[in-house]
Order: sequence, then C-alpha cells, then structure tokens
Amino acid sequence: MPLKDPTFIDLTHTLTPSIPSWDGSCGFQHDLRDDYDPAAPYQVRTYDIHMQAGMGTHIDAPAHFIPGGRCINDLNLQELIAPCIVMNVSNQMHERYSLKVKDIESFETQHGVIPPGCFVIVYSGWERYWTTPDKYRNNLVYPSLSKEAAQALLDRQIVGLGIDTLSPDRPEDGFPVHKLILGADKYIVENVANALKLPPTGAYTVVCPLKIEKGTESPIRLIGMS
Repeated sequence: MPLKDPTFIDLTHTLTPSIPSWDGSCGFQHDLRDDYDPAAPYQVRTYDIHMQAGMGTHIDAPAHFIPGGRCINDLNLQELIAPCIVMNVSNQMHERYSLKVKDIESFETQHGVIPPGCFVIVYSGWERYWTTPDKYRNNLVYPSLSKEAAQALLDRQIVGLGIDTLSPDRPEDGFPVHKLILGADKYIVENVANALKLPPTGAYTVVCPLKIEKGTESPIRLIGMS
C-alpha cells in the first residue's frame, strides 16, 4: 500500500434506532441490560443488540443472492482492503437516475481507466437525506446502477461496489445489479457515508464486517485512507 502518513476517513453511518431501513421499520435496537448497579459485585454497563443484518453501512456477500456463494466469513482481507475509486454523479442525481456506461467512460476520460482490483463507490449525493429516513427510503425509489454499468465495472475486474443509497438496485427493476455483482463473486456495500471526503482516485478502503459464519450480510465499519 503506497500511502505514507495517510488521512483516515470514516465512511460509516452511526447505527441508531431512527436510521433508514429497507422495510421502514426500526431495524436496530440497543437495549440497556445492566447499568452500574451499586448492589452488584462489579459496576458495569452492558447492552443487548437486536438488528437486521443489513442495517446502516453494511456489506452483502455473494451468498446474499447466490445459492452456494461465499458468506461473510469466507471473504479474505486481500479483497476487503483495496484501492478505491469514487465516481461522483451527484450533478445528475434524481430519484430514478441509474448510473450508465457513459458515466464510467466519462470518469475514465478524466481520471484514467479503472484498474483491476478496485473497490468502486458510486456517489449519487442521496446521503444528504440520511437524517430524513422517509425521504431516504422514498418508497424504495432512489439512484441506482443500470445492469449495463454493473457489467462494465465487472469487465474492469473490480473487487466490490459501494453506493450511498439503500441499494445499487431499485426493487422494481428486479435486482439485476445484485445478481451480476454477487454472481461474479464480488461484494456490495450499501449506505456509504462521506464518500466525497475521498479523492476520485488514489485512496484505499478497508471494509470491516463482523466475521459471521454463514452470514450473508453484516454491518461494517468502512474506513477510507488517502
């Protein structure tokens, strides 16, 4: 990793009960169990966590959509620590915008061809609605990727795809991006935060999921280095 004295950037949304969720319900609960009881032998505060696996900034492993695909615990560090590309299409953003192949080609005209082994983040600007969950969810209509764009990124041998929305697919489209990316044994990161704090090229990302046996999704701490 050719970075000297890197700046570290948190690309992760904080988990709270009020954050946007796929079905609009409260998908995360942090319940107090013990609270420094003076009568107890030890003064401790502990919590129970109850949540859907795919909450907040999280990763989808291939097994999320692909029977027999790799699970969270099968992903290796070499692919979870990778050079990062940030593709900013926020100037074209609207709720039904889908990244097109021409967007990728336009990015490459300006910044060079996307090299193999990169984690690509699509920044749509939709994260501006994160603190307004109903608007962020928007009846599951939000910026996404076209099937053709997903295939173009696979042709460039990416290791994974990230986006600042609930998903790179709108459900109405039938999840073609999930099927392509996960079907190619790559991973997807959803609900990326602060992507514009990274440069378009030259940074790295570290994806840190819980190492869950047979897990198909996991909350993550997503770290950028530039």
